[in-house]
Amino acid sequence: MLLLKCIHPEILEAVGKMGHGSRVLISDGGYPHITGSPASAKKVWLNLMPDMLRVTNVLEALTSIIPIEEAFVMVPPDESDQPIFAEFKKLLPDNELTKLQRFEFYDKAREPDTALMIATGDQRNWANLLLTMGFIKHPEGKGEY
Repeated sequence: MLLLKCIHPEILEAVGKMGHGSRVLISDGGYPHITGSPASAKKVWLNLMPDMLRVTNVLEALTSIIPIEEAFVMVPPDESDQPIFAEFKKLLPDNELTKLQRFEFYDKAREPDTALMIATGDQRNWANLLLTMGFIKHPEGKGEY
């Protein structure tokens, strides 16, 4: 048994193959999962039933295994903060949420750097999140051959 918060084998495999600058899309139940992500992205389907699992459940698991450098959220036309954003900020205290309009978000999520798409059953509005993997700064002298 793994001693990690995230134990999903496909997610662990995908993030193990990713690196600094790679992106993870965590999508809500209404997202166009197939057409809204690149064909090359690993697809993980966690949308068993409405509201199972939720984007925030997946985010909590991911933040326990990878560093996050950037976070993009999809916003309505008036660009107003959505209730879900407070939960995102709580789970990503060191990151600003970069707001993108719906079609800008789709375009960004379709870029080749999106290596993993995780579909959830989240029914909350505007609950899509695109994360950029950061890096771990190693102490001086580490990693030298």
